Amino acid sequence: MNDIHDLERRLRNAVERRQRAVAALAPKHKGGEREEYHAAHQEVLRLERQLAAAKGEEYAEPCGFPLKWDAGAPMPHLLVNDNKALLAFLLSEPDPAWDGSYVTVKSPADEQPEPLGLVEFDGCISAKLGTPNDEVFEGHSLNGKGLEAYGAQRVLNSRWLRELEAINSVHRMYRPERWRDRTHFVFWFHDSTFECVARSFKVETHRTSMRALLGLMVERLIS
Repeated sequence: MNDIHDLERRLRNAVERRQRAVAALAPKHKGGEREEYHAAHQEVLRLERQLAAAKGEEYAEPCGFPLKWDAGAPMPHLLVNDNKALLAFLLSEPDPAWDGSYVTVKSPADEQPEPLGLVEFDGCISAKLGTPNDEVFEGHSLNGKGLEAYGAQRVLNSRWLRELEAINSVHRMYRPERWRDRTHFVFWFHDSTFECVARSFKVETHRTSMRALLGLMVERLIS
């Protein structure tokens, strides 16, 4: 219990540090403000995870995902069958000619090639894509438990995973050990959140249109 109280105290201090760092971003910068905010924010996330683990609660942590999607318009698309989920999205690719004076509008119907990511989740038993978006991010049950903006994470001590296992435990062939290799993944996009429970994932990159990539995804699901 003393360890939990100490973590709660350290987390409060870290949150206060992050609030000061946020305030320091508003005036004219003297240098180092962004670095301080990043360090303070990462400390908050680290302590959130430690506290949740100490309490036996669910929490999110990085899962070693190698790609970074477009923060503004990732255009995620999800296709699922009984054992596999395929998730496609627009990758982040800085435009060296962009001067900040204009906005490029993207559409899934565009025909020109784009840098796209494709993630295949194997042994997927459930997947969803939808609310919340980044305007109501604070309403997610993992907010305050290590959930990080615009990133891919896994959920430890997942309540959703326990619920799915409890449902399936009524089957006469239920074996608890078959659930030990399942992982709850969560990806936070700009306008939606993706979550799934699967065994593993593999990642690909493509330079093509979203329409063409969706065609490839359909072929994989039915082959």
